[in-house]
Amino acid sequence: MDIQELKRNFEQFLKQRGYKVTKSRLNLVDKIASYGSHFEIEQLVHYVVGSSKDGVSRSTVYRTVKLLQEFGAIREVIKLGNRTIYEFSAGKPHHEHLVCVECGKIIEFYKDEIEELQDKVCQEMDFTPLHHRLEIFGICSECKSSHENRR
Repeated sequence: MDIQELKRNFEQFLKQRGYKVTKSRLNLVDKIASYGSHFEIEQLVHYVVGSSKDGVSRSTVYRTVKLLQEFGAIREVIKLGNRTIYEFSAGKPHHEHLVCVECGKIIEFYKDEIEELQDKVCQEMDFTPLHHRLEIFGICSECKSSHENRR
């Protein structure tokens, strides 16, 4: 799905739920899609406010992120302490995450074997999955090697 189609669908979503369709909200879809990485909302606020000539408010960013979550274009991917990390997921294939607890680096990956095992477990348990996420927390190769070099 291209960004224009996504915006049209988001506009329909807003109308169906009785929300206002504003230029700021629709422009934010472009900004968020172009951000290009995982983000905390405050990081996104600084990016949007710093690159916007429209005077978009912090509250508009927060509300729009929440609406895009409901719509399915943004998903919460990681809870780490008091931090919540999101990603723009529209048009991206399903994937999982490795999270470095030292530097915060997030590595995306996909393995058919994991998906197959989850499907098998759900089938064995007569469980209908709606969605899932897998986060593995550890130490990335860069942080591991910098620890080893300090010894």
